[in-house]
Amino acid sequence: MTEVSARTTASPPTKAATSTLLIACGAAFIAFLDLSVVNIAFPSIARDYPGTATTTLTWVVSGYAVAFAALLTPAGRFADTLGRRRVFVIALAGFALTSLLCALAPTAGWLIAGRVLQGATAALMVPSALGLVLGVTPRDKIGAAIGAWSAAGGFAAVVGPALGGALVDAFGWRSVFLINVPVALALIGPGLRIPVPDVRQPGSALPDPIGTVAVAAGLGGLVAGVTEGQRWGWTAVGTLAALGVGALLLLVALVRSTRHHNPAIAVNLWRSRPYAQANAASFVFGAAMFAWLLSGPLFLDAIWGYSVLGSAAALTVGAVASMITATVAGRITAPAPRRWVGVLGTLMFAGTLIWMSTDAFGPTPALWSAWIPAGLLGGGGVGIVVTVLGTAAADALPPQQFAAGIGMNLTARQVGGALGVAVLAAIFAAHPADLLAGFHTVFAVCAGIAVVAAGLTAIPTRPPLNTK
Repeated sequence: MTEVSARTTASPPTKAATSTLLIACGAAFIAFLDLSVVNIAFPSIARDYPGTATTTLTWVVSGYAVAFAALLTPAGRFADTLGRRRVFVIALAGFALTSLLCALAPTAGWLIAGRVLQGATAALMVPSALGLVLGVTPRDKIGAAIGAWSAAGGFAAVVGPALGGALVDAFGWRSVFLINVPVALALIGPGLRIPVPDVRQPGSALPDPIGTVAVAAGLGGLVAGVTEGQRWGWTAVGTLAALGVGALLLLVALVRSTRHHNPAIAVNLWRSRPYAQANAASFVFGAAMFAWLLSGPLFLDAIWGYSVLGSAAALTVGAVASMITATVAGRITAPAPRRWVGVLGTLMFAGTLIWMSTDAFGPTPALWSAWIPAGLLGGGGVGIVVTVLGTAAADALPPQQFAAGIGMNLTARQVGGALGVAVLAAIFAAHPADLLAGFHTVFAVCAGIAVVAAGLTAIPTRPPLNTK
């Protein structure tokens, strides 16, 4: 296939690049916010649907995550083929519509269906938005752009439970969905006016439809099996079927992608060692990061007895630290220094988790002596690592495949995160009588996972493939 550069010959105006980045950050915020904001609303949802089993209602939470992770990779390919701006605007409208469907859902079934569709539209929105940013950003500024974008997504993930609690307390659980509607609609107008050419590959066709369905269903099966394995049982027929069928469908998609002229998965990108390494590190680090993000508010509630607003204040420390370090890390453009800064970030995170696995985080609240320093160190590490790995993946991509490549990188992190949450649930299930011991074990296991991520980040790589 003929490679066509997606960049213009002249650098875009600073105002255009800045406005595109702001729009993408807004999209990232609402997309990643909905990965976590519903957790706090779940008890209220269950009370409103008393006739629906709790096991069924859990798909209100996991349905979004499964659809989001499963469709990120083909969504990036669609954005690269149909035009990133076009896909982005359509996805924004779809996100507003599906959020409204969730807010107005008359039954639990409608709510679950709305959440799955909402996750699918978020998957279309994220890689197309970031692809627009990277397509108009000079290579030496990519790190800074990813840093700002990562800060928006990271902040949404951390403040989600607290924001959800405030909305539920004031307006009821339907407000956590309804709030998305005006935000998404407000982004459509600026999205239509993005003053840069829409990026697409002239003359290219849509990705292989069979491969696209296979990769989406395969990833969905794997994520569903990992996410629900603890609840269903790891040896249950449903869990084994989801994992087995998911793996088989992914294999089918990979085999077809090596032979098809318009593959669903851009397997040629994996020939770049820096890109493959960034994805592997993102997968491993995602497992530790997602488990930490979920266990933090649970620890504050279950062990220290914090209120929703108290937890929000405590969690803000890590969010702010993550935003600051993501911005700083984005300014490091040389590969070798960036790699070692990434190693530093993973070790900061691992050190935080080791500390949290000790008696310093015991039954007695220790906000100033333990939580705030740990939040600064751990949140700062997360901001560094997410930015460094995202920049490393982007640097290894040809410009016309930014959306597809970044979609795969985000998928690696999401699938790793699903595995981390499943490990967290399994550890808690093994400590039913001693919840504090369960938390300490989770933190210790996540510390070990973070060290593995540090090792993957430290491995030197050859220069990326010549894609110009």
